[in-house]
Amino acid sequence: MKVTSVNEETNLDIDPAGSKSLDEVNGSIEVPKGAGFWRTLAAYTGPGVLIAVGYMDPGNWITSIAGGAQYKYSLLAVILISSLIAMLLQAMSSKLGIVTGKDLAQLTREHTSKGMGIFLWVITELAIMATDVAEIIGSAIAIKLLFNIPLIVGIVITTADVLILLLLMKLGFRKIEAIVATLVGVILLVFAYEVLLSNPSISGIMNGYIPSDKIITNHSMLYLSLGIIGATVMPHNLYLGSSVSQTRKIDRSDREGVAKAVKFSTIDSNIQLFIAFIVNSLLLILGAALFFGTDSSLGRFVDLFNALSNHQIVGAIASPMLSMLFAVALLSSGQSSTITGTLSGQIIMEGFIRLKMPLWAQRLLTRLISVTPVLAFAIYYHGDEAKIENLLTFSQVFLSIALPFAVVPLVIFTSSKKLMGEFKNHAWVKYSAWTSTIVLIVLNVYLILQTVGVFS
Repeated sequence: MKVTSVNEETNLDIDPAGSKSLDEVNGSIEVPKGAGFWRTLAAYTGPGVLIAVGYMDPGNWITSIAGGAQYKYSLLAVILISSLIAMLLQAMSSKLGIVTGKDLAQLTREHTSKGMGIFLWVITELAIMATDVAEIIGSAIAIKLLFNIPLIVGIVITTADVLILLLLMKLGFRKIEAIVATLVGVILLVFAYEVLLSNPSISGIMNGYIPSDKIITNHSMLYLSLGIIGATVMPHNLYLGSSVSQTRKIDRSDREGVAKAVKFSTIDSNIQLFIAFIVNSLLLILGAALFFGTDSSLGRFVDLFNALSNHQIVGAIASPMLSMLFAVALLSSGQSSTITGTLSGQIIMEGFIRLKMPLWAQRLLTRLISVTPVLAFAIYYHGDEAKIENLLTFSQVFLSIALPFAVVPLVIFTSSKKLMGEFKNHAWVKYSAWTSTIVLIVLNVYLILQTVGVFS
């Protein structure tokens, strides 16, 4: 009996020599055949961790904690909805890479004109820069808080992340996954401990997950909500997910093997994104439990750091240890996010503009593209943290605006019978994804119009 490959049925031409995404690790990890559920899941666990860190990067911290400090638990509903959308989109992204053997950037470039491809590359590159603004600033400030190193020097130090990534790539992709998972564990434990000490209202938390119309009608709540969405549903993660899902060795001529890979990659993604949902909820709950009604200025990381050791603000639980744990978690978040951000930069650059250069130079270039604007702002403002951190909320709102440019192609491709064959989106997935995309676009247009005074 002849087995027709997914790619034969979908007429997708995969060039194994020149078009593999993240070529040095593509298909590098063996998966067991005929193993039980848990052993198979363990083999596929890893890419979801790399995706999840983008959903709990430093950009989430200011928006989520500020959301809790300003509106108590009301914006937990936004985190819940954003997380559900993220699970849906990331599952589609992983499936796209597994079934087609190409990432979202490659497929978008192949199915658009040269001009449109360059336009989408610019938008996506700006989105990565917006993401890195938060990651670089967060890491640099954590370094300053922990080691008293000047902010500008800390920003330069973050450039060395690319050298660490190159070393880890030599050791194997599983090492990267394990290190990032450890950093995620640190973040989760730190905030779970701090929230436990803050003694939040359980009933308030439960009610907070119920959506309120005030989120739409209140301009400042809407702006902050879009910041949370932008910080939660990350455009570059869709490109990353479609690539790292291909690190497992899959025989695309084996339909059952492809189906198994899609299934376990989705489970891995959902588990890790649930952890990210918990972390983001903890951040907002911490802001609500400790800072709501205190009239404290919490627009900066250093404000949060200082507040956690200030008895007048957070009460009896205040201690220098809480502040130091916060800084450790911030550094863990920034470092794990910069690793995945650099990988995303490579995927997007290779996929959209097909840039061919040595891997070390390519990764250094993607890092410098992101670091340069942050460093320029830092030098211009003479290392003033308040001025630099003003970029954070805006960067997260920009991510929300840029998201449709990644989501629309993703939904189109994964709903295509020609590309995906029997693995195309089910009707409920397709319509849910389109609904989410349309709602996001409408909210962004509404926000822009309200900002310029149309609805004032």
